[in-house]
Amino acid sequence: MKSLAFRMRAGQNTVEYLLMLAVVVGVVLIAGVSLKRYMPTLFDQVADKISHAADQMGRSSGNMD
Repeated sequence: MKSLAFRMRAGQNTVEYLLMLAVVVGVVLIAGVSLKRYMPTLFDQVADKISHAADQMGRSSGNMD
């Protein structure tokens, strides 16, 4: 009897893990789709800030071309 209870519990654990995996995959997909809209502008903003900071550092060190 104990063996049957263990098997039922093991099957229940498998289902629980599959459900949790499905939820995690769903959250990742939803986050990816929603972030897809903002990524191009985000990369452009970061690139502009890096370029601006590099220009400022070049000017402050006296390396004007």
